[in-house]
Amino acid sequence: MKFPYSMLRDFVETNLDAHQIGDLLTMAGFELEGIEEVGDEFVLDIKVMSNRGDGLSVFGLSREVLAKDLDSKPTELYDEAAGRFANSGKREAGSSLPRNAATIDSADCRRFAVCGFEGVNAKAESPAWMQKRLDACGMRPISLLVDLTNYVMLELGQPLHAFDRTRLAEGRLVVRHAKPGENLTTLNGEEHDLDGQMMICDAVKPVGVPGVMGGLETEVTESTTSLLLESANFVNKVVRKTRKQLGLNTEASYRFERSVDPDGVTAATRRFTDLLLQVQPSVQVSEILDLYPQPPTPEKVTLRVGRASMLLGMEITPDQAENYLSRLGMSIQRVGDDLKVTPPSWRPDIIREEDLVEELGRVHGYDRIPEALPFGSTPIGGSRGKELVKDRFRESLLRSGLTQIISHSLRSVHPLDEPCERVAPRQPASPEHDTLRSSLLPCLADAARRNGGKDLHLFEMGKVFYQHEGQFGETLYAAILIQGNLVPPQRQGEKVPQADFFSAKSILDDAFVSLGVSDQLVLKSFDPGEDQRFHPTRTAAIYVGETHVGTLAQIHPQAAKETGLEQTTILAELALDWLIDSVTPRLNIKSISRNPATRRDIAVLVDKSTSFRELESAIRAAGGELLEKHWLFDVFEGAGIPEGKHSLGIGLQFRKHGENFTDEEGNQVRDLIVAELAKLGATLR
Repeated sequence: MKFPYSMLRDFVETNLDAHQIGDLLTMAGFELEGIEEVGDEFVLDIKVMSNRGDGLSVFGLSREVLAKDLDSKPTELYDEAAGRFANSGKREAGSSLPRNAATIDSADCRRFAVCGFEGVNAKAESPAWMQKRLDACGMRPISLLVDLTNYVMLELGQPLHAFDRTRLAEGRLVVRHAKPGENLTTLNGEEHDLDGQMMICDAVKPVGVPGVMGGLETEVTESTTSLLLESANFVNKVVRKTRKQLGLNTEASYRFERSVDPDGVTAATRRFTDLLLQVQPSVQVSEILDLYPQPPTPEKVTLRVGRASMLLGMEITPDQAENYLSRLGMSIQRVGDDLKVTPPSWRPDIIREEDLVEELGRVHGYDRIPEALPFGSTPIGGSRGKELVKDRFRESLLRSGLTQIISHSLRSVHPLDEPCERVAPRQPASPEHDTLRSSLLPCLADAARRNGGKDLHLFEMGKVFYQHEGQFGETLYAAILIQGNLVPPQRQGEKVPQADFFSAKSILDDAFVSLGVSDQLVLKSFDPGEDQRFHPTRTAAIYVGETHVGTLAQIHPQAAKETGLEQTTILAELALDWLIDSVTPRLNIKSISRNPATRRDIAVLVDKSTSFRELESAIRAAGGELLEKHWLFDVFEGAGIPEGKHSLGIGLQFRKHGENFTDEEGNQVRDLIVAELAKLGATLR
């Protein structure tokens, strides 16, 4: 907000110059963005936070100066404005205007006041001093009546609008919602089709957009002699919504969206009247017709002074707290060492105790809060609970050489979408972002295509969305996509390993090991008819124990063609919510043995119907702590192997801590494992 330094001096007697005022407001939370010299005086440009609409007026900033600088004093003009605001809380009902000159038919209008003026000379110009100040604030002087409404808005923060009363049907105003088919041409000459928005209307049609802009048909002109001045207070969210729908931005909407003091409705009207009568004393003025259906009841906020001292990092007494808050216009009631605080009408942002603590710091001065070392216990660092599960899973995929992507949750329909009912926003921003994603696989496929579509290893973790029978939900998923060479060119040998089903399974194995559930991971056959995104014979369901958590598969050839992924592509997608809710990551640490390992290889003949998972369980049970690791290194079928069986070559590695394995001990453990495998029908070859 821009304002001349002299305009502030109208409200405050101060020894501070313009630069010092800028510094003071900055330390009060209203950042000085710049000072420029216009003509013969300084103009300050102040940044006002979105929740501090009271700062969008010179009167409001004057309050801050008086609260921060005890050497400054209010002027007569300040006291006059403060008195009008204080007496504006009660509704007024004028006698010289008919009661039906204004009507409220919308709960989105909190207060609505009108005042009539007769014998106005609209051809007259506003005073030169006013034009100079408006110009310094970036507002082009237009005419006496328009300049007066703009000047009062700068002074007191209350937007006003002047209507030519002779152009209003029945000479009255009604606040209601637009009817189907109604439209309005605003002052900027643009015509708008209205769709149920709250409007200011006369007895027949809309004549203005509340809190935004008036209508062209009822604007004041040089021929205007009968004026109806409107001053109102609207729900800020409604003004913002209407402004965005109609594509309008004005000084009035900027203020209403950030909150305007409802007590300023009649105060601003009376200030407008005073300024008009100074220029045209012969104008006849009616009393104000003030409609105020439900004046708000201020809610008290409790401030515990001890807690305030702790949060501010300095000792503050109840007397100091009361003094600081009183200087900001708040009403205080002492209850022991606690304060019951009633915020003023211009501070709707004060709703909780922490808001009051911030006010204490602002008035005291953030720069004056003493330095102090932090105290208390230091919490243990790192992730915990659900975040730890997600971090472990992510770190494992990164260690496996995958690159994480983060994509937009809004997207268009894709061949790799989960076959379910999609969730769509009511007003999508574009056709490319018209639905919420039902799967992470389309995001990975698009990223792969944009990056060349070959030799890529990607993963993503994020929410997917769904609806079922009118109920909406979201679930955390993880997905991977691998294709092509598994090693970079500088590390490639004569035979380059390619991404396949088993390399993807290995990546998932490592991820589940990091969560401590590797012994529960199971891949089961999957009916290809259930999901047309995946290859009909190269698809498996991922289970942890008995719970189905996802799918591992090669992309269906048709889907690969439609998505531009010509290289063999392996996909996996699984729900992380089950893991997060059910898994506690285990970190098993033990010292590294200084003793050498002993290896034994065995080849066993076993039925193909016996799963390798069953064999692994038997090997672990028999090997116990002496078995360091085991692996499958050969599968043989053919000459000498009976029908329905295959020969499996399994490597076994044993190690002791603190002593060496003898050959005899190695053979004994191997024999125990062979005996356990024999219970599953496996015979040593």
